[in-house]
Amino acid sequence: MNTLAYGLLSLLTHVPLSGYDLTQRIQPFWPAKHSQIYPLLARLEKYGMVSCELVQQSDKPDKKVYSLQEKGFDALREWLTVPAAEPVMRDELMLKAFCVSYVEPAVSRDLFAARLEHYRAKLLRLEDKIRGVRQLANADEAETPPYDSPFFGPYIMLNKGLMVCRTNIEWCEWVLSIIPGGTSATADRKD
Repeated sequence: MNTLAYGLLSLLTHVPLSGYDLTQRIQPFWPAKHSQIYPLLARLEKYGMVSCELVQQSDKPDKKVYSLQEKGFDALREWLTVPAAEPVMRDELMLKAFCVSYVEPAVSRDLFAARLEHYRAKLLRLEDKIRGVRQLANADEAETPPYDSPFFGPYIMLNKGLMVCRTNIEWCEWVLSIIPGGTSATADRKD
């Protein structure tokens, strides 16, 4: 099995999902297309790791909803004991940053200002999601969901995203502050 298969099994640990829902939910972690996911779900079903229920819908085509089976849980538990591969980073802005001095400072400022706004919006979404996970886990504002809670994993992942986002905001603000002719990004902040 490949990492994407384990990712799909991982997402099914919380709730049964359709192929479309799985495609949407895996994107923040692992970019994958429908053309990859649906054949993989068929294989996982063939091997007894997931089961599939056909749900009839009156206003849309019928959909298949997948549930994790014990064989899938076993494979997932075994996969969790294997060290993770090194992370892969693909960010077009990093390639542009490498040679950004070949354009006018205003062009550079636009690039980094746009990314800064992206990260600020993302930060707000992540904070909302963390509040939602805490509510689902019946944890108050200062509490972490218990380790054995199904919300512990999403909670730590969202917090990693939050920390990375804050660092990226700080970096964009710093870059904007050193590009010639600009103003301080923190002074322009729209809180």
